[in-house]
Amino acid sequence: MQQIKLIAVGKLNAAYFRQAAAEYQKRLGAWCRLEVTELPEEPISEKSASPAAVAKALEKEGKAILAAVPKGAALAALCIEGALFSSEDLAEYLAARALAGQGCVAFVIGSSHGLSDEVKRRADKKLSMSRMTFPHQLARVMLLEQLYRAFSINAGTKYHK
Repeated sequence: MQQIKLIAVGKLNAAYFRQAAAEYQKRLGAWCRLEVTELPEEPISEKSASPAAVAKALEKEGKAILAAVPKGAALAALCIEGALFSSEDLAEYLAARALAGQGCVAFVIGSSHGLSDEVKRRADKKLSMSRMTFPHQLARVMLLEQLYRAFSINAGTKYHK
């Protein structure tokens, strides 16, 4: 069974996001071993939100992200400059990783400031959910749903029409 690790900077604060995430996490249990790791977002006050302060925060978050990636895992970073994937593309990516012997695929969602350059360089794949911007809590639910959809595509179920 393939292992999926979701590394997210920040918590799901709203109950409706937690409930939606929990539902997809439960569903994914049929097809993969899912582990979710939440990392703290580095605080940046509005007064000190200079480019240097943001870069320093991203660097610190990046080190924590990379420390959470399992050894030997493929790393997919969700970032604005990433490739746009269809649901079928994601299913194919997961299947290809499994066939290549990579038992673990780690997906990372950064903070509201994004991801450090170090994380982006380490990523085997950079993905973009859309050219639109979404709140990070919603992005996590969307990613979990798309993972569920990808596994259901690969399993040949009727979920994906």
